[in-house]
Amino acid sequence: MARKLVAVVDLIYWKDTERTGMVLTGLVVGLLSLFQLSIITVFSTVSLAIVCCTISVRIYYGLIHALKWGDGEHPFKTYLDLDISFSGEEAERCTQKAIVMFLSAIDSLKGLFFVKSLFESLKLLVLMYLVTYLGRLCNGLTVLIIGVIAVFSLPLFYKRHQEKVDGFFAKIQAHVDNIKDIFQRLAQGGGPPPDSTPGGAKPKNQ
Repeated sequence: MARKLVAVVDLIYWKDTERTGMVLTGLVVGLLSLFQLSIITVFSTVSLAIVCCTISVRIYYGLIHALKWGDGEHPFKTYLDLDISFSGEEAERCTQKAIVMFLSAIDSLKGLFFVKSLFESLKLLVLMYLVTYLGRLCNGLTVLIIGVIAVFSLPLFYKRHQEKVDGFFAKIQAHVDNIKDIFQRLAQGGGPPPDSTPGGAKPKNQ
């Protein structure tokens, strides 16, 4: 399991430029094809192209071996030997995590929709209102393509410019905290901000 996660991270951080480029190009081209073709057509066409390519390579290597010009090793041995199986314990652990995450998400949505916290429900209201504008600008497929590109670009960008990005988001977080504090005080009756002096002591009048 850990090796699979490392392989995914290496793919996202462009450790193997050629492999990452192939994966990213394939995903983006496949998703762009869905604008004009059905998902069944795209899947069958891509599968047909892959099988034609792999069969051609397999026959070529077989001919090379027959002519005594090669060692006869399978050209896709690396991929065939790749272990993608889960042990029973790993599968059970992943299933339990998925169930816990699903139930946690349902509980959070229940609190948001039934106004467990007024401020959190208001944030959801604003977010969904903004999403309606996003829906007018583009469809879900466009958002998915942007998401795929972001997955393969933002982590690397953050790694290279971590200090600048952290400073920028720290400033945004400070503004958000100020706005949250204002709304919370308004919800509590609009009282003055809490006294920052120890014990609420007031300075003596001169």
